[in-house]
Amino acid sequence: MHTLAAFRYEFPLDSLIKALKFDEQLILANFLADALASRIRSLPDCLLALPLHPARLRERGFNQSQLLASRLAAVLRLPLLTGAASRVRDTPPQSTLPWRARSRNMRRAFALTAGLDVRDKHVAIVDDVMTTGASIDALAHLLRDAGAREVSAWVVARTVPHRGKY
Repeated sequence: MHTLAAFRYEFPLDSLIKALKFDEQLILANFLADALASRIRSLPDCLLALPLHPARLRERGFNQSQLLASRLAAVLRLPLLTGAASRVRDTPPQSTLPWRARSRNMRRAFALTAGLDVRDKHVAIVDDVMTTGASIDALAHLLRDAGAREVSAWVVARTVPHRGKY
């Protein structure tokens, strides 16, 4: 899987992403998506936002990944697969878990909508931050099992691992 990140997850980007997610500074989604769009060199067939569990979506009121994906779809003129995937398990936030536990936390966390046709398509999964990649990887496996030719990860920021984190 190819990953494209616009930034490293460090100051000041970490503060901007937290302001988007936790302080409802939704206008930042456009700025962050535009920064990511400026790095795109090869277009996929479609985009898919990493879904939130319905309980987390009710709590937060929005899905930051969906906001980013919507802006990217508009700017890049790409189809957005809205409602094509869902988070079916209400997992603890990945950021609260040790690195080694994150993959296990994502097992059977997602499902694809019945009838979704991604056969022979290149799908880019959009998310705000990638740390271990466990969330995106879990969704990517489902897409590949459904016949996707290629799955990419497009993230605003990526954490650069420190020694001893694994």
